[in-house]
Amino acid sequence: MKLAIVILNWNGKSLLQKFLPSVIEHSKEAEIYLADNASTDDSVEFVKTHFPSVKIIQNKENGGYAKGYNYALKHINADVFCLLNSDVETTENWLAPIQAEFKNNLDTAIVQPKILDFKNKTHFEYAGAAGGFIDKFGYPYCRGRIFNTIEMDLNQYNDTVEIFWASGACFFIRKNNFETLGGFDESFFAHMEEIDLCWRAFNMGFKTKYIGLSTVYHVGGATLQSNNPQKTYLNFRNSLYTLVKNAHGNVFTLVFTRLLLDGIAGIKFLLELKGKHTLAILKAHFSFYGQLNKLLKARKSSIKRENYYKINSIVVSYYLKNCKTFNCL
Repeated sequence: MKLAIVILNWNGKSLLQKFLPSVIEHSKEAEIYLADNASTDDSVEFVKTHFPSVKIIQNKENGGYAKGYNYALKHINADVFCLLNSDVETTENWLAPIQAEFKNNLDTAIVQPKILDFKNKTHFEYAGAAGGFIDKFGYPYCRGRIFNTIEMDLNQYNDTVEIFWASGACFFIRKNNFETLGGFDESFFAHMEEIDLCWRAFNMGFKTKYIGLSTVYHVGGATLQSNNPQKTYLNFRNSLYTLVKNAHGNVFTLVFTRLLLDGIAGIKFLLELKGKHTLAILKAHFSFYGQLNKLLKARKSSIKRENYYKINSIVVSYYLKNCKTFNCL
C-alpha cells in the first residue's frame, strides 16, 4: 500500500519548524508532501532547505482547506492519502494500526486516529477527539468531546469502531474513494468540509472508522482560533450546507428546527457579551439563504440514507438532560 501524507500550509513556517520533524521521524513508510496554499512567508523555502525529502506542491491561490487539498491530491500518486494539519505531532508507530485497517478491511474508506490535545496531553482535542457523530439536525459531536466539555483520555476509547465522520486534522482516505466522492465541496472553503465528505461517503455505503491504537497530538485553532467570529460564521454556515445536501427526511422541517436552535445559540452569545459571534450566525444564515437553490440541486442529485444519527438533538441532551460525555448519551 502506497501512503502519502499531505500537509496543507499557508504561512505556517513556525508550525512546520515545530511539528514536521515528528512527522518525518515517525512516518518512514510514507511519502510526505507539503501542499502550499500560495504562502507569502518563506515557509516553502524553509522546507526545501531543511527537509529536502519532503515533496512540494504549490497551489496557485489560497483556496482554503477544500480547494487546497482538491488541487494538491490530483498531483499525488498513492493508494491512501493522509491529510494532516501542520499543527499535529505524531507518535511512534502511529501509522501501523491504520495501514492494517485499510489492508484487512477493503470496505473501510476513511479513518482517523485518536486525537489528543498537544497543550494538555492527558485530554482529547476538540477537533475530532475519538471520532465524530452527528444529530438529526446536523450538529456534530465526538466521543471524548461534546460542545466544550472535553474528556480525559482514560483509555476508554482505545477501540476500533465505525464512526460517522473523521476529523480533518488527521484524515485518512483511499484515493479511489476520494475520487468517487468528487473530493471536498470547495464552496465550504474551510471547516466542516470533512463532515460533508464523510456524510456523502455514508450515503454511498462507504465506512468511516476510528482507530484508537493510533495517537496524534493536535494544537487546534492554529489557523483560526475558536474565539474568532469568522470561525463561528463558517461553522454555522457550512453545517447548514451539509444538512441540506445530505440529510434524509423532510429537509424544510429539519432546517426550520435548526434555524430556531441557531437562534438560541445567538442569544447565548449575546448573554455572554459575544455580540460579534451573534452577528456571525446571522451572516451565516443570510449566506445560506443565498445558496439554498444550489444546495437543493445538490441534494436532488444524491442518495440519502436513513439512520445517519444516533440521537435527535445533542443540544437537548447536553443542556437539558445534562449529558456531558458520549457514554451518557
